[in-house]
Amino acid sequence: MTNQSILATCKQTRFHLHDKASKEVDVEGLTIAVSSTSNEENLSNPKSKGKSKAKAETRELITQGHLRLKEGVCYGLIGRNGTGKSTLLRAMADKLIPGIPHATRIAILQQTESSLDACDNNTNNDSGGRNKAVLEYVLNTDRYKNEVVHKIDILSRSFESDDLLQPVRAIRTVRHSDMEKELFLAQKTAHLKSGARGLQARKELKSAESRLQDSSALLNQTTELMNADAIQEDTKAAMETLQDLQSQFESMKVSDTEKQARQILAGLGFQETMLNKPFLELSGGWRMRCMLASVLIQNPDIMILDEPTNFLDLLGVIWLEKYLQQLCDSSQTTILIVSHDRDFVNAVCEEIIILRDQKLSYFKGNLSAYEKDFEEQKLYWGRMKEAQERQVAHMEATIRDNIKIGKKTNDDNKLRMAKSRQKKIDDRMGVQVSATGGRFKLNRDLVGYHLTTRAEIEVPTDERGATMTLPDTTELRFPGPLISLEGVVHRFNLGEPPVLNGIELVMHLGDRVGILGLNGCGKSTLVRLLAGKTLPTQGKLLTHSRLKLGYYAQHSIEELQEQGWSDPDLTALGLMSKDVNGSLNEGELRGLLSTLGLQGRVVSDVPIRRLSGGQLVRLSLARVVWNSPHLLILDEITTHLDFHTVTAISSALSRFNGAILLVSHDRFLIRSVVEGKRDWEQNIDEDFEGIDDEQTELSGRRRDVYVLKAGKLHVQENGVEQFEQSLARRARKMLPVPG
Repeated sequence: MTNQSILATCKQTRFHLHDKASKEVDVEGLTIAVSSTSNEENLSNPKSKGKSKAKAETRELITQGHLRLKEGVCYGLIGRNGTGKSTLLRAMADKLIPGIPHATRIAILQQTESSLDACDNNTNNDSGGRNKAVLEYVLNTDRYKNEVVHKIDILSRSFESDDLLQPVRAIRTVRHSDMEKELFLAQKTAHLKSGARGLQARKELKSAESRLQDSSALLNQTTELMNADAIQEDTKAAMETLQDLQSQFESMKVSDTEKQARQILAGLGFQETMLNKPFLELSGGWRMRCMLASVLIQNPDIMILDEPTNFLDLLGVIWLEKYLQQLCDSSQTTILIVSHDRDFVNAVCEEIIILRDQKLSYFKGNLSAYEKDFEEQKLYWGRMKEAQERQVAHMEATIRDNIKIGKKTNDDNKLRMAKSRQKKIDDRMGVQVSATGGRFKLNRDLVGYHLTTRAEIEVPTDERGATMTLPDTTELRFPGPLISLEGVVHRFNLGEPPVLNGIELVMHLGDRVGILGLNGCGKSTLVRLLAGKTLPTQGKLLTHSRLKLGYYAQHSIEELQEQGWSDPDLTALGLMSKDVNGSLNEGELRGLLSTLGLQGRVVSDVPIRRLSGGQLVRLSLARVVWNSPHLLILDEITTHLDFHTVTAISSALSRFNGAILLVSHDRFLIRSVVEGKRDWEQNIDEDFEGIDDEQTELSGRRRDVYVLKAGKLHVQENGVEQFEQSLARRARKMLPVPG
């Protein structure tokens, strides 16, 4: 098993104040690295020296970056999978970055298995934690409030005791706990500072250590050694502290907080009957929603949301959009979001942070504005570079001619001219504009002995996900519908109302059908029925006699992860070899995986358990399409992906010549794949084949978006936009009223 630790350093660590909360972050020279150590290797070779090994296993994710967050601004953090976005968020939340004050309150939602494990640990540590109800769990995640309640509990119980010395012991316990925290901060500050500040910090550390020793002595003091004055003074202090804490608790407006928690949980899809259900009895998706609610209910200085739209239906996504927009307008909380949902990022985020090439860059505007600006910059710098290359080619030709003539005729003027032009090429070619966008001036923009030449022109390059290509379908030989449902009814148990009630659906080769609906409406049941995983209670399900069907299940990634952990050495190539059972040789399998963006040693040497979420999606897709299916049924394929890969998948699906039935809450994916709309604002790649690019023989391709509601399919004449507008009206009514 591999353990990872985050190492964070920054340029300003020695000069930052660490005791004052702030909603802003300004850290220069930030370097974040991940150090991996394997328990198995440590056990097998306990005497090996760790120093050189640690160097070999440390990977830098950010180098000399500038992390800058302004108060009250909602940021979207974008970057390819594996570039370190989640690691950066964790380093911020755990305050591993020295420039973030320890007093800053940071609330984080993390989309990792470890975050669920942490929730288990937290609930176990609380009284009755494993049976804590959903509403209670959400209300008890505010650490500051919990600390106040804990102190009130200690002090109030001491006054209820018959022992008159209990208040003395209680106030000393509370003070000792506070001093332990002070010592921790003093140790951290002394470690970070040097010079005169470091000397002062070490003095404060010694003072904190001395105070903690005195506090420990008082805490362990026996009754015989306590004097009457100390008892009276501490008892009075206990009473005053209890009164202060109670006034703080009253100012928190707990009743208003409970009302807000109920509204947030309702907005995220919780029914009233679910609020008293134990948190640990929820499925993984509902637990993540509960954790999201526990973050939204807090009033932190900085709120961090890592893939908050995962496991939300479209109503939940739109409600969260409206809630965060309202929060930005009514509070000064700084918000940092990572999400693969383009529409969500566009609606919520005011500024974009780009993590690329181990650097952080910033753009003021939403994602669409950033992509539009990126294309304009690419065009601008590309034209400048082309013009300069033509100019340099002309000058080099002139230099060659002048040298040739100068040497032939002994003309020194020609040789000097050639030398002068060569110097111009060496020193004056490059960026032709200043940092402010004006004309480049040598005496202003190239000042300093260390600067002898202008910066080279760099044309921005696209950072889209690796292109993907799906294999064409095999020939059907005779026409006919691929699959048809006639009056299909499905219920889980006799006597219960049907989940599906009178479903009518026919799909032919080339058709595109999108299924939308709220969680629990029966979408997954419908696709399982279409995939042959379950049978209808009533009605007919007919399929083409030569139909090949590919089914991507909602929990495909989790199943792959389980296989990876059960067989630690299993690779993508090994798994595919088992699946195809000799139908494809190794070369053909490598070719298939390569078309989906998995190449080289990744497929043959890297175990499945170490693949990223995006790589697992590609592998799952390979397992679905290896036999060239005529119909693809895809249930929530965008979970675990960055939006570059979502773009690559949408483009690959647009070119697929078979039929596609897509279940997703990603509006961009439905619009592009099912409706065939090229989204110019979001710059889908040039290989995309939409409704305007269809060939004549496919002009009759059916493109329908349905909403599954009350067991029936309802066609949306205006596509996903129609459903989105109806949910937006509903979401606005569910928003908490701003205080």
